[in-house]
Amino acid sequence: MPQEVSISYQAVKSKVYKLIDAMVEGEKSEAEVQESMRRWWALIHPADRAVAQKYLLTVLEKTYSSLGAMTLDPAALQPFKPPREIEPGKLPKLQSRTERTHASGAI
Repeated sequence: MPQEVSISYQAVKSKVYKLIDAMVEGEKSEAEVQESMRRWWALIHPADRAVAQKYLLTVLEKTYSSLGAMTLDPAALQPFKPPREIEPGKLPKLQSRTERTHASGAI
């Protein structure tokens, strides 16, 4: 008999986030993530599946909402402009503390 997996909100959230991370990093394809979820679901005891489904839907709903909150209006995106480079000879000279004291006349 296969080993059953833990069903808690934290365990489900961890599973979902690990799979999302694997897709983002290119370690897993969409098909591999789906297969992983099928294998995970098969390990859940049938009596625990209602709770697992509730937690899974909650995590996915919150994830979807989070992604929606991060989405920017494409018109608001500006192309990245690196700061202009300063030539080494044009850097402002930094005065030491003693030079500033002498320059201000406070001795």
